[in-house]
Amino acid sequence: MKPRTRVNHPPAVKIPDDNRPLVAPIYQSVKFTFDDVAESQRQSRGEREGFQYSRVSNPTLRQLELTLAELQGRDACLLAASGMGAVSLALLALCRQGDHVVLFAESYQPTRHVVRRVLSRYGVRHTVLSIEDGDALEATLAATPTRLIVFESPTNPVLKIADIEGITAAARRHGALTVLDNTFAGFHNHGLYDIDVFVHSLTKYAAGHGDVMGGAVIANSELIDTMRGDGVVLGATLDPHSAFLIQRGLKTYFLRYERQCENAQQIAQFLASHAAVARVSYPGLPSHPQHALATRQMRDMGTIVTFDLDSAVSAPGFANALRLFAISASLGSTESLVQPGQLMMPRDLDATQRAWAGISDATIRLSVGIEDCDDLIDDLTQALEVH
Repeated sequence: MKPRTRVNHPPAVKIPDDNRPLVAPIYQSVKFTFDDVAESQRQSRGEREGFQYSRVSNPTLRQLELTLAELQGRDACLLAASGMGAVSLALLALCRQGDHVVLFAESYQPTRHVVRRVLSRYGVRHTVLSIEDGDALEATLAATPTRLIVFESPTNPVLKIADIEGITAAARRHGALTVLDNTFAGFHNHGLYDIDVFVHSLTKYAAGHGDVMGGAVIANSELIDTMRGDGVVLGATLDPHSAFLIQRGLKTYFLRYERQCENAQQIAQFLASHAAVARVSYPGLPSHPQHALATRQMRDMGTIVTFDLDSAVSAPGFANALRLFAISASLGSTESLVQPGQLMMPRDLDATQRAWAGISDATIRLSVGIEDCDDLIDDLTQALEVH
């Protein structure tokens, strides 16, 4: 074989069956091949296992899908290139013209955008409620046939806790599907509840290091199979190298999450006792209005602490004075992050809905990392005293 050919057809390296790599390799290949056309056709018809094209399936992605589905207590998963890719895939695949969707003012703003701006262009109607108003949800479902209820728990950023049993029971009574963005609570929470579809931003806790993006849709295989074809042609496929990094990040998922929750609990307690803080919203505090519900539903209380500063303290000034908390969007990284309310305002909502969302100019959201908690509290102390 001549050199020009050899560089395009390198020698194959076969690993013996009893000599496996401890860490699965990255299958950084768009295309896969079979020895003959007949086997390729059999794979296309679903008559044999295998891979052809990475937008459809890939061994590295498949390993991550299996891992995430098991963590969430379901048997199937679809991956996307970002968390919002996963949200968009689920909503677009499950809705059709004439359907009705219930969502909540406390939801993530880009998710609201998909429902209110994108789906509405294709004839999907919606109703915006407060996650705290179970009576309004029941009345809406009774009055309007509904395809999906889309919600979060805890909510972003003020950490309201959804009554999952109440929402799922109402959905079952009225024939609606439930879609839970479970990013804040993590894969180890809420799997025992009667949720039809979970979506996650893998960018956060799964990857955990702020250097890779991804998303996941997790459900039982029957429902995932109805979404798979749309996912393939929408094309928001996760890259194999990103999938590898997320799979690697999962090895420390529980270690990171547990440490972050421990830090968050201590920080919430510290803030609740500080004179410059008007209100702390953290489900692990007995003062949280839904502390009992959170304790019943969740194994831990999460890594996000949201609070309102006293009126004499400037939220931007406080954020600027912090030394260890970086001013940044997103969450779940090993580093601690801060976002003041000015960066999270729900400008797409009306006055009533903004009141439900509970974000003001005094609101601060902390994503607590794995640093030494004493150092984090010292940093918060000096920022509160200076500003």
